Amino acid sequence: MSTNSPGRVGRRSTQLYAGLALYGASSALLVEAGLGLEPWNVLHQGLAELTGLTIGVVSIIVGAAVLLLWIPLRQRPGLGTVSNVFVVGIAMDATLALLPQAHTLAVRIPLLLGGILLNGAATGLYIAARFGPGPRDGLMTGLHRRTGRSIRLMRTAVEVAVVVTGFLLGGTLGVGTLLYAVSIGPLAQFFLRVFAVPPASGGSTVVATGPPHGAILRP
Repeated sequence: MSTNSPGRVGRRSTQLYAGLALYGASSALLVEAGLGLEPWNVLHQGLAELTGLTIGVVSIIVGAAVLLLWIPLRQRPGLGTVSNVFVVGIAMDATLALLPQAHTLAVRIPLLLGGILLNGAATGLYIAARFGPGPRDGLMTGLHRRTGRSIRLMRTAVEVAVVVTGFLLGGTLGVGTLLYAVSIGPLAQFFLRVFAVPPASGGSTVVATGPPHGAILRP
């Protein structure tokens, strides 16, 4: 049965939105832990401190702005790309509204570890659904194609700039940031295999798909 059949598309859609919602929830756990955020959320938190907006709303605004940068890079968004902009931010704010404040390390450390593990699972879910990369991932792959520089170099350059800017604005940089950086790759690769959907025999004309290994693990 093709991945474009109604049953498979339904599975992929469920997987996409579950992954994006869980990604937002995992980011909220890292925010509440207060021990360091993933690179882009360091920026989002810093901008939230500056503007008074919630971190989820800032995430949506930044995601939309990054998506506009796809135009000169000639990137083609998919359903997952556009959904990513909104679902992650909404899920993050909703989860933060439900979480009680964590004051002790006995609570904050499990929140950090659980957030990173859930983030890896969520990443595997939404990337394996093959509905297109997140806006930030697409920015990096687009820069790779236009400049000829490696994806690793583009990711490093962009995320270093993002982290430094976010930290200067008041975002949380800490041991959690480092732990996330070294663990998210192996976790995402593991969960990509767990949640893999076989590729379609023919290309889809509805959504932008790409090999999961081409994604950069941040929606």
